[in-house]
Amino acid sequence: MPEPLLSLSYTVLVSLLALLACLFAPFPSSAQQSDHEQYLAQLIDQAEQEKLADRREWHLLLHYRKGIFGGYESEQDDPGFFLSSQGKTDPSAELAATLTRFFSTELVGRSRQPAQCAFIARYHWLKELLKFDPTRLPPLACERFDRWYEDFEVQSISLIFPSAFLNNPASMFGHTLFRVDQKGQTEQTRILAYTINYAADVPPGAGLAYPIRGIFGSYKGYFSTIPYYLKVQQYRDIENRDIWEYRLNLTEDQLRRFLMHAWELGNAYFDYFFFKENCSYHLLALLDYADPDLHLTDEFMFWTVPADTVRLIVSKPGLVSNITYRPSRSTVIKRKRESLPPVERDLAHRITQDLGELNSPTFTRLVPAKQAFVLDLASDYLRYRIETTDSQKPEWKERNRAVLTARSQLRIPSEEFTVRPFARQPELGHKMLQAAIGGGWRNNDTFEEATFRGGYHTLLDPEVGYTPDAQIEMASITVRHYNRADQTRVERATLLNLLSLSPMDSVFHAPSWKLNIGMNTIRHNDCQLCSNGFFNGGIGGAKEFRLLKREVLFAFAEVEANVSKAYDEMHRVGGGATVGMLADVTERWKLMATGSYLKYPLGDKSDDFRWYVGSRFTLARNWSMRLEYNHRDRDNDVLFSVQRFF
Repeated sequence: MPEPLLSLSYTVLVSLLALLACLFAPFPSSAQQSDHEQYLAQLIDQAEQEKLADRREWHLLLHYRKGIFGGYESEQDDPGFFLSSQGKTDPSAELAATLTRFFSTELVGRSRQPAQCAFIARYHWLKELLKFDPTRLPPLACERFDRWYEDFEVQSISLIFPSAFLNNPASMFGHTLFRVDQKGQTEQTRILAYTINYAADVPPGAGLAYPIRGIFGSYKGYFSTIPYYLKVQQYRDIENRDIWEYRLNLTEDQLRRFLMHAWELGNAYFDYFFFKENCSYHLLALLDYADPDLHLTDEFMFWTVPADTVRLIVSKPGLVSNITYRPSRSTVIKRKRESLPPVERDLAHRITQDLGELNSPTFTRLVPAKQAFVLDLASDYLRYRIETTDSQKPEWKERNRAVLTARSQLRIPSEEFTVRPFARQPELGHKMLQAAIGGGWRNNDTFEEATFRGGYHTLLDPEVGYTPDAQIEMASITVRHYNRADQTRVERATLLNLLSLSPMDSVFHAPSWKLNIGMNTIRHNDCQLCSNGFFNGGIGGAKEFRLLKREVLFAFAEVEANVSKAYDEMHRVGGGATVGMLADVTERWKLMATGSYLKYPLGDKSDDFRWYVGSRFTLARNWSMRLEYNHRDRDNDVLFSVQRFF
């Protein structure tokens, strides 16, 4: 047979076979279709009678929130998360549509699976309550979910809190994520576990647009599953953030509910809001569904601070079974250095610069255990430099390899070294909001004042639970009444006041910096009490000493712009410098003193000498009192105040 004719016959034969296959393939008979419809109607009717759409679990699964004026709206923003076109605002319509889709194998959601598998937590919750008849609503095999779930080999869940990192706007208040602890793992091998993380999808090079878009929710937030060792490398080794791990007491059923809902959320995104619907808020929603009695997300109305979520979880009786501290590499280095006498401390640093020190009498005279400790510290130095420097020097890796080779030749294990944190766990810290009342005198008048602060922590606040030497003050306002002048006015207001002191030494070279935007009340020219808007920013350095308990000396070069009717041309712009000291006198008593000189060549040509001395004494975890003195160009102010954190 000619080849073209043979090909034509083959094509016809395949088409006929395909047609026959379609004709004789099994498909739902009209009787089956009718039974499906009857059973679906029966299930929807049963769900309505039992008011399942009003149940808390259904609202948690769909992330519904009751509106101020009634009704419900889901916090979910991905249309693919809903199976009804009215699902975002109508729990009943979404429940009916969900039951309908459970009879179908049509692929739904971002993960493109049948509804029974894409929304597996909904399926199991409704199946349990409505007692699905498997002969009338056959369960589908969800192999992708089964593999995902079995790979976890879950034994427990841990809440992970990497401490605040002021140099990254996304991490200024810390971060939270969950780790899925596997069966058989130990504290040493948990680094191999997987995490459940929620974060904004921020494009590279977002720059200054990041905080603005983050505040107004223009990024999408997604859940992801990332190996824990990668997160540890990022937080502990690169960003030098201590990590606190809180193991949670969840039953086997709660663990399964937790992971089933996490699987569902992989199907969708939320709009990411920097202050409220952030990394911590939506993680709490997973725990709320695992145990609906917790009511965790209900505690956060306007903002969600990661440290507050840790405090809340720890406050739940029996929820946390164990707390583990994982120090950053910089904390390990600092604590190891503290334990050495100055000669050996310097030796470890010299080894990182000159391998010939390994043959020096200073090193060879050490006992092997001390040699091992010094070499471990030298290796920590080099790894810190390698992981935190953008322009790494090739010789650092070579030196680290040589140090590790010398270390291996000692053939002894490292002695156990307990690293104490510089900042204790966040749940021990003061609460975020603050109210204060005080009184004092200014020049020839006396006053009383009241202050409200929206957050977060200043250098003079009790430091327990907060990153040392870091300040984030925001949304603060002070109203003061002057008795002789009989005038009540807004004395101070702070939009944002950031300050980061990074003590420098032979290993750590990060600069200190500050940024302050707000208003205060000044005395200038003929104006005795004038409102003054300001923008101040600076960069400098800090040095730590241990003369008394702990002192940090710092200096900044800075620029400042002022706007006030007290100035000629209503403004002035200039710059200058500030020097200061922050001192821990005792555990409860802290001092701060600064002196500044600024000259303004633009606008109102003037200059300022400023002095500030402040002292704080901690009365209790959420109570403190301060005595402060401010001097500014013939303007003297003394204030005594009591602060309450709540």
